[in-house]
Amino acid sequence: MIFDFSFYLLMGVLVTGVIWAFDSLYLAEKRSSNVEEIIKEPVVVEYAKSFFPVLLVVFLLRGFIVEPFKIPSGSMLPSLYIGDFILVNKFAYGIRIPVLNKKVIETGDPERGDVMVFRYPRDPSLDYIKRVVGLPGDHIAYYNKVLYVNGNPVQRKFEGQYEGPGQEHASEYVEDLVDAEHPILLMPGRPNSLEGEYIVPEKMYFVMGDNRDNSADSRVWGAVPEENLVGKAFMIWMHWSDGVHWKRLGNIIN
Repeated sequence: MIFDFSFYLLMGVLVTGVIWAFDSLYLAEKRSSNVEEIIKEPVVVEYAKSFFPVLLVVFLLRGFIVEPFKIPSGSMLPSLYIGDFILVNKFAYGIRIPVLNKKVIETGDPERGDVMVFRYPRDPSLDYIKRVVGLPGDHIAYYNKVLYVNGNPVQRKFEGQYEGPGQEHASEYVEDLVDAEHPILLMPGRPNSLEGEYIVPEKMYFVMGDNRDNSADSRVWGAVPEENLVGKAFMIWMHWSDGVHWKRLGNIIN
C-alpha cells in the first residue's frame, strides 16, 4: 500500500461516510424523538454530510477514470513543458483498485509511443512520466544518440534548433516509433553517457524521456514493472508559468 494522495482521499471518504452513517442510524432518531427541545445537528456531522459526496465523487473519478498531474521537469521536452497540467486516462491499461493499485479488469496494454505515467520503480510513492519505447521481449539499444528497437534504428528527421522554453542549444527531431511520430531533443555537443543494450523482461516496459540528453529513465534505473503503471497521458488542460499560456490549453499529447 502506498501512502499518497489517493490514500488520504480514501481515508477522508471513509471517515466522513462513517460519521454520516452513524448519525443517521443512531443519533438522528434520538434528536427527532426529543419533543421537549430541538437538538441541533452536531457541526462534525454537518461537515461530514457536506464533504462525503464530494470526496466520494473525486475519489471515484480520480481512481478509475481520469487523474490530473503537473509536469515538474523538462525531461519530456519538447512534448511537455515544465508547468503543464495534464490529464491521464486511468483505465487505459486496466481497471485498478485505488491505493492498492491492483488490476482487476483488463482493458489494454501500453503501446510503443505512449506517453505513460507510472510509479517510479525505485520509490513507488513518486509518479514519473516518460514515453514507452520498448515492450516486453523487445531488444532495445541506444548508441550515438540513436535508438534501436529489435535491431532496427528508429527513423528520425531534423526539424531545426529548438526555440521553446526550458532548454538551450538543443536540436529538435521528429522520431517515428512504428508510425507513432513525436518530437525529441538532442544536445549535439554533449557526450552520450547512457549507451547500452537491454532486453525488456516480461510484464515490464522500457521508457525514455523525449529530452534524450536530459532524462533519467530506463537507461539508468531499468524497465517499469506492469504493476507500477498508472495511466496514459492524453491532454494538456492547463499551463501555468508566470501566468496562463493559453495556446497550450487543450493540446492533445502524442
